[in-house]
Amino acid sequence: MTAIGFVTRTMHGGFRGQLKFLPICADIDIVPNRDKSGDIAPDFRIFTQGLEVGSGRILRGESRGRDYISLSLAAPGLGIRKLCANLGRTVGLNGDGSFFLIWNPVD
Repeated sequence: MTAIGFVTRTMHGGFRGQLKFLPICADIDIVPNRDKSGDIAPDFRIFTQGLEVGSGRILRGESRGRDYISLSLAAPGLGIRKLCANLGRTVGLNGDGSFFLIWNPVD
């Protein structure tokens, strides 16, 4: 698994950190979607420098039955494909509120 960033949980229920992916190094904010209406809307919105660049959804893992957050980012600097990642806990690093952005290549 390839880590492409690192975030920590904020006191407002979101996450703040950095996306580091080849030529891209950007501060990101993953913010709970307080305006969510229905199952189609994302659970989180992702911003960098005030611009929305992606979304996140809380999903349930099939094998362990645990919830996790799946992220999808799209921006001109990433080309025409979406960048997909999951938040994975950083066991033993910076406490319970720290997560790696684990690259999830899409076929």
